Amino acid sequence: MYVPEHFRETRIEVLQRLIDRHPLALVVAVTASGLTANHIPLRAELTAAGAGVLRGHIARGNSLWRELQAGAPVLAVFTGADSYISPRWYPAKREHGKVVPTWNYATVHVSGTIRFIEDAAWLRNFVEGLTDVLEAGREDRWRVSDAPADYIAGMLRAIVGLEISVTGIVGKFKGSQNRSTADRAAVAAALAAAGRSAAEAAELAPQ
Repeated sequence: MYVPEHFRETRIEVLQRLIDRHPLALVVAVTASGLTANHIPLRAELTAAGAGVLRGHIARGNSLWRELQAGAPVLAVFTGADSYISPRWYPAKREHGKVVPTWNYATVHVSGTIRFIEDAAWLRNFVEGLTDVLEAGREDRWRVSDAPADYIAGMLRAIVGLEISVTGIVGKFKGSQNRSTADRAAVAAALAAAGRSAAEAAELAPQ
C-alpha cells in the first residue's frame, strides 16, 4: 500500500481501535486457482512490537481452508471511515483557489500466515467470545446459549476456525494532514456538520 509518511499511523493502540470498530476484514490470499478475497469478521490481539494474532471463522463450504496450506501468507484489510472532501470546505479556496477534491479514509493492512482449526471446543469458545463482543451494549443481548444446544452443535460443525499470526502491520489514516491547520479544522467541522461521529472524525481528520 502506498503510504506517504504524513498519513502513516504506527501507534498500535490506534490500529487496534480501528480494527475493533471495523472488524469485517477483506482477507486476500493466493491459491492454485489465483487470487481470492473473502470478507471475514476478525478479532485482533496486537502487541506493542507489531505482532499478534487475528482470529475468525469461515463456512466449511468455503474452499479456502482446503486451498491454503498451514503457514500460507495472507493479507487482512480493515477499512475504517471514509469521506469525499470538497475543496469548498477549505479556507484556502477563498484565499487563492489552488485546491482540488480528495478522499479521506482510514485503513489497516495486516499481513501474516494462516492456519485453520476444526477443534469444536476452540470454535465454541471463539464464537461465544465474538458474539459477546458484538452484542455488547444491546439491551436484550443474544448469547450462544440462548439457542438449542443441538442446533449450536450443528452450526459449529458447519464452520472452520482460522488464526492469522501477524508478521506486519501498516496503518494509513489519510486525514488532510498535508493541509494547513485552518484547512484541517475546516474539514473536521464539515464532517461534524455532516453528522459524522467523533470516532469517525478521529479517523478522517486526526489531530
